[in-house]
Amino acid sequence: MQIKQFEPKFMKIGVLTAAIQELTPREVRDPDPDRAIEEWIEFAAELQVDNIQLSAALHPSEADVPAEAMLDPVANTLDLRQPFNKDRAARVLKSLEAHKIGISDIGYFDDMLHHDPTIRKKKHDFMMKVFDAAALLGVDAVCGFVGRNQKLSMDQNLLDFAESFVPLLKEAKARGLSYRVEQCPMPGWTTGDNFHNNIAYAPGTWIALHRICERQGVGDQFRIHYDPSHAILMGQDTRSLFQYLKDTGYNFLIGGFHVKGQVIDSKGVSGWGYGGQTVERGDWINGKPSDNPADHANAWLKQTVLAEHELPGTARHDPLAYLQNRTVDWLDHQLAARELLDLDVANTHLVVEHEYPPARIQDKERLRPILQGSCAFTRKIDEAAACMYALQQEVLAAQGIPIQGVGRRAYRS
Repeated sequence: MQIKQFEPKFMKIGVLTAAIQELTPREVRDPDPDRAIEEWIEFAAELQVDNIQLSAALHPSEADVPAEAMLDPVANTLDLRQPFNKDRAARVLKSLEAHKIGISDIGYFDDMLHHDPTIRKKKHDFMMKVFDAAALLGVDAVCGFVGRNQKLSMDQNLLDFAESFVPLLKEAKARGLSYRVEQCPMPGWTTGDNFHNNIAYAPGTWIALHRICERQGVGDQFRIHYDPSHAILMGQDTRSLFQYLKDTGYNFLIGGFHVKGQVIDSKGVSGWGYGGQTVERGDWINGKPSDNPADHANAWLKQTVLAEHELPGTARHDPLAYLQNRTVDWLDHQLAARELLDLDVANTHLVVEHEYPPARIQDKERLRPILQGSCAFTRKIDEAAACMYALQQEVLAAQGIPIQGVGRRAYRS
């Protein structure tokens, strides 16, 4: 009889630095931009996480989308108005070492297929700066969106991806990086009616895009940064989604995780369905998009009328909601990842992304215990799943002892 020792493997816990946009005041950080990173590293140590996901974005003075038009304003913790050179990298690396914090990856979440060529070039140029910074900091991945060309159909967007996004992946490859795509459909990104404004929103398109990448020699550069909140938004559940990837031979695609939930509002779904609010949102005035950028935030009613983001650990759930795919079953999420995906678990990152509206507090002292609690919850859930997996799938399995019960099943309807 073979005896397998109990050896659970835990994932690495991190936090996206957009959790608080202005941890360092603008009057301090604009003339000394790396102070923002140093102070976030210090804050991460207080949160007792392993890593930060370093948020990069165009500086507010350079962005094409006003902050007031966004559902969740981004954070340019990594300020790239000036080149990120070896001296800047050495300063950041020194702070990371002093506080025993790592960087999981750099996150730049923007529309890389924007239909306006001038705006697209600005975004691509910025992404190149992000790649260079990632290489200097010794991280192996950048996280972001693909986006969507609003002037083209979805099939035409595949061609656009091959022509204009694949060159970015080739630049990532030259720097030893992978690009991990978060699958948010970005339904309120524009005042148009499209729900899917990031074409890499589900396994079907991930596979189509990866096939394009394989043909052009950058298959290893295209990976997914899975966020279960977006699956809930589209009526999916994690276990079935992971099972689909395994069944189709693409369970290697997921390379990291955002830990963010979604709680479906049954009343909102009753009124508008999973397509969200389509008319009379307030983003259009007198038959055309409003001239006031703040009104454009109402486009997000396509999402927010039917759901609200969850910061892990802050919500109570009716068990029926798990079965209806109306909230994230965190324990099964972590079990399914281990059971169905092709992962190097000990080197896989769980990044807490904070977008729960009532707790989006831009005050360090008030936010600290909230994030501490959520990060601790995330760590304990992962540890519990790791222990269950090791006990059931390794220790018991080696001795031929059956697992009790059935558990959550994929494709159940």
